[in-house]
Amino acid sequence: MKAAVMRANNEALSFEDVRHDEPGPGEVLVKTVASGICHSDLTVIEGGLPVPPPTILGHEPAGIVEAVGAGVTDFHPGDHVIGCITNWCGVCRYCTEGRPYLCLTQYFGRPGGMKPRLCDAQDHEIHQFANLSSFAEHMLVPERSLVKIRDDMPLDRACLIGCGITTGLGAALNTVRIPAGASVAIVGCGGVGLAALQGARIVGAGRIVAVDAQPWKLELASKLGATHVVDASSGDPVRGVQEATGGGADFVFECIGLVPTVQQSVMMTGRGGTTVLVGVVPVHQMVSLSAADITLQEKKITGSYMGSNRFRFDMPRYVDFYLDGRLKLDEMISSRISLGELNGAFDRMRKGEAARQVVVFE
Repeated sequence: MKAAVMRANNEALSFEDVRHDEPGPGEVLVKTVASGICHSDLTVIEGGLPVPPPTILGHEPAGIVEAVGAGVTDFHPGDHVIGCITNWCGVCRYCTEGRPYLCLTQYFGRPGGMKPRLCDAQDHEIHQFANLSSFAEHMLVPERSLVKIRDDMPLDRACLIGCGITTGLGAALNTVRIPAGASVAIVGCGGVGLAALQGARIVGAGRIVAVDAQPWKLELASKLGATHVVDASSGDPVRGVQEATGGGADFVFECIGLVPTVQQSVMMTGRGGTTVLVGVVPVHQMVSLSAADITLQEKKITGSYMGSNRFRFDMPRYVDFYLDGRLKLDEMISSRISLGELNGAFDRMRKGEAARQVVVFE
């Protein structure tokens, strides 16, 4: 199969013929139909997340089941599926208390002693990213990395639900559960931020303030539900949010993952409000905050990992949201590209020229 391989950090991906193994016990072979391109993939390429090369990236996929391994009963050839990075075991503390997105098995690959799932033409192992590696024509994945969806859901839109939509929408619906009428600020209007914004709209938030330095993203945010916009390139975004919300927002979602924007997001949060850290700051960076500001205004800061999802419950619901018109996905797709155009897509991502780009496989 054709795949895009990261051979080294900060270098272009190479396009190679790669071999996948046959499905083992509890595994599913999926023909990849579409894969969104997430900023976390770029973070790995640039060394902000410690993933060793050679690796096939991509973790926002939708596809069709081709074969299943021994013991798999939840999936059958022909099923339409979405893949998710939060693989779960079902028996650990986190799974049994209702937080399967924190299950430690999501970081495990095949058990020791088994062949690698992926190898190059010289039979050298290629690492699998997040048990998915969707920048390839096929994926060999654990069955608990998949959810079956309706056949009438277009897969080039369904793939967005695999990461960006679930991360942003879930931050609003699951992590903090925005109450109707609350004021909300969204810092960063890429795919994840626009999903969080739509979550705020869906639950009936009052003022929804979109913050970005790209005017075209603010225009898109207005179409998707923002009541106010703040152009961070033409003034102080903290003051802009404070003016739009009467002193600070009840909920501020930081959806970029930069030290300065995390600091600004806490400052944009009103008294008694909550800052939700959704974007991933590179692991080697620390964020300095005013403890007095947090204490004296009783602000709260919380992380949101993958939208606090229970993806086999949430993702079919998000599919319904799209098909009944509540969730807008078509408007978020900046372009559809082939696998061989990935490097150019990451260049556009670096320049802030795209909301969400989708690799579509023939």
